[in-house]
Amino acid sequence: MNEPVYKKGLVHQYDNPGENKPIASGWVAQQWNPEVQKRYQKLISELAKKFDGRIFGINLPETAIDIDIKKDTTGFTCEKYFNAEIENALFTRKAFKKSHVVQYINFWPCEWNNDHQYMSKFFALAEKNNIGLGGPDIIPNKKGHMKNAYPFFHQYKGKLGLVAMAVQEPTLTYTNPQTRRPFTKAEFTDYAENYLGADIIFWSLSSPWLDRQ
Repeated sequence: MNEPVYKKGLVHQYDNPGENKPIASGWVAQQWNPEVQKRYQKLISELAKKFDGRIFGINLPETAIDIDIKKDTTGFTCEKYFNAEIENALFTRKAFKKSHVVQYINFWPCEWNNDHQYMSKFFALAEKNNIGLGGPDIIPNKKGHMKNAYPFFHQYKGKLGLVAMAVQEPTLTYTNPQTRRPFTKAEFTDYAENYLGADIIFWSLSSPWLDRQ
């Protein structure tokens, strides 16, 4: 945060906390800054030394970030960010020789409907290098996702080393447009398994079906 070479290490970003929820904000690491990326990869190396083969897998953060590009002073470009995410995924795959490596992939900055070929290139890279993929949101047929990662999960169904998807707190805020009720566990599971090809579903502890009361 203080050494000039890292340019504070973080950048402010916006976040979508769920359907009909006010926009939230947070922070993301400047992976496009080579000095920050070196420290990040050093962390991955140390984790691999201790945990490779002891854990089932390691998930890398989702690709979607939403920063104010016009006001950016860190040297961000969409191409730099995309290349950095490729480098981090390949580095992690090399470091973790026994455990699964999963990259969360949902959206790319500057891209919509694969118009920069970021999505298609990354899925092809993942298949070639035995990198699993996943995502933070299982929202059946969600229009935004259908213009980004979802069709590629369907296309690569059965071709990836591992697919791990999540139903998080924001995901639970969405309603099924057909029933006008919150998605059920069965609807999440059916879509995740049969369309997205998920091997693993991570459930938010706030999921109603996990309520011990």
